[in-house]
Amino acid sequence: MWKSKALFPLAALLAMGMGLSAAGAAELSGYVAVDLYSPCHESDNDARWGAAAEAECEQYLRGFTDALVLAGMIGTDHNICLPEQNRDDEVRWAYMRWINENFGDRGMPAAEALMATLKDKFPCN
Repeated sequence: MWKSKALFPLAALLAMGMGLSAAGAAELSGYVAVDLYSPCHESDNDARWGAAAEAECEQYLRGFTDALVLAGMIGTDHNICLPEQNRDDEVRWAYMRWINENFGDRGMPAAEALMATLKDKFPCN
């Protein structure tokens, strides 16, 4: 039973990775790029909320990157090579840089923004 539930989000990730419309596989949530940026950014700037914000940000990033690894969408075939050390923090910093470089894209779905970040900031060389 749990396998079929786990495969549904993976189908959406696979569709995005293959350039298909997310609507063709599943609808993305209303969680947009700026919604993810807020806890990622605040984790370094807010002494009281910082630890909780960092956890919220990095758990989203870790879940997303783990799903890509599980789906086989990481590596030279997909031109995304994740950092081998300190992955959560490296991806968090890369995401914040990408969002600031692409300010007009803050309203796009967070999953699409994160995928664009990974492709832009972690290409396989």
